[in-house]
Amino acid sequence: MSHPQFAAELLQRAEKQGPITIGLAGAGQMGTDIVVQVALMPGMRIGAISEVRPQAAIDAALLAGHDRSDIVQAPNAPAIDRAIEGGKIAVTEDLHALAAAGRIDVIIDATGNPNVGTLFALEVMKNGKHIVMLNVEADITIGRFLKEEARKAGVVYTGAAGDEPACTLEIIGFARSLGFNIVAAGKGKNNPLKFDAVPADYEKEAAERNMNARMLVEFVDGSKTAIEMVAIANATGLVPDVPGMHGPTATLEELASVLCPREDGGVLHRKGVVDYSIGKGVAPGVFCIIETKHPRVLERMIDLKVGKGPYFTIFRPYHLTSLEVPLSAARAVVYKRADMEPLDHPVAEAVAVAKTSLGTGQSLGMIGENDYRGFAMTWEDARAKGALPVKAGDFLTYENCVPDDSMVITQIRRRLDQSDGRFVTNAA
Repeated sequence: MSHPQFAAELLQRAEKQGPITIGLAGAGQMGTDIVVQVALMPGMRIGAISEVRPQAAIDAALLAGHDRSDIVQAPNAPAIDRAIEGGKIAVTEDLHALAAAGRIDVIIDATGNPNVGTLFALEVMKNGKHIVMLNVEADITIGRFLKEEARKAGVVYTGAAGDEPACTLEIIGFARSLGFNIVAAGKGKNNPLKFDAVPADYEKEAAERNMNARMLVEFVDGSKTAIEMVAIANATGLVPDVPGMHGPTATLEELASVLCPREDGGVLHRKGVVDYSIGKGVAPGVFCIIETKHPRVLERMIDLKVGKGPYFTIFRPYHLTSLEVPLSAARAVVYKRADMEPLDHPVAEAVAVAKTSLGTGQSLGMIGENDYRGFAMTWEDARAKGALPVKAGDFLTYENCVPDDSMVITQIRRRLDQSDGRFVTNAA
């Protein structure tokens, strides 16, 4: 959460050192939002955009209000630096050039690809730059490795403000700093929940919403929710209470009386969990269920109409996705602080569960397609799962599936698993 004077701090910094200069990888939907938002913010600028479709980057800069004459093509790092020195925005097709450009303070990865994002993040950090990743999938897979690489390089590795995990961490941090106990934390799920959803059934709705059907299914089948809750777990130590979480149909008013221990009328087996609700009034917000033992604080919370007690809901009714991301970039530069980073040890895992029966030799598609969905569970439970014939509803495991070892993210994750999940510094 930004300090109330953060805007003034950014302006003061810009007067002394020039604006914070951001390099952006990817100018899709999220990247375009970032280019537009940065143009509206004090003390910040987009210095360069790397995009395999240069016209998309040019269009984003034009939409943000930049003149066409201020947008220049830059094939390499020196050309990017010259453009920035001249007050222009560089557009390059080369991620390596973006990582190496000396006039860039911080880089935002909006490529949307976990493997590409991993390779890029490692190169960015080796070049001494902070990295903000809109890439929760990479974070839950090898985030603790990336955090360690950032530490060794003396830079910040952070998840992005605006997405539900970082927004939830804001209110968890607020509650913890006041000494409240965290009972549960999570999000409201935006889309209807249908575990066996496949893209073919959502082409029409996706077209109406101007989005990719696979991406829509990633939300509908619960995969994205599982991934996001695992990211929160790995950053806080909160755990999925049961495999797959509860996901109750609890309204905003009911949250504190549902996501609480069973002995108090709720559904939880323990306190300190991540979960989500599909009840009315929660999405698109994030929440934290808290408790206090002190009668004076309990009395005041009830008096302030936070709730009836003994559990209370702290609620943020919005998350602004890509529009908030530049704040993470600014805080990395100004405060040398991450908005979201994993703990040094794994807490939860987003595993794959088959949506349909899968045959021997079958190549699995992407998340949000026909083969599997994401499913959240504790790291210990995930490690304990053995191999089974892969029928619908079965877990996909290292015993019944072969990962693609050509990808660096797979290679790094295998090393993490061999070290029993805990990052060993000399394993790098």
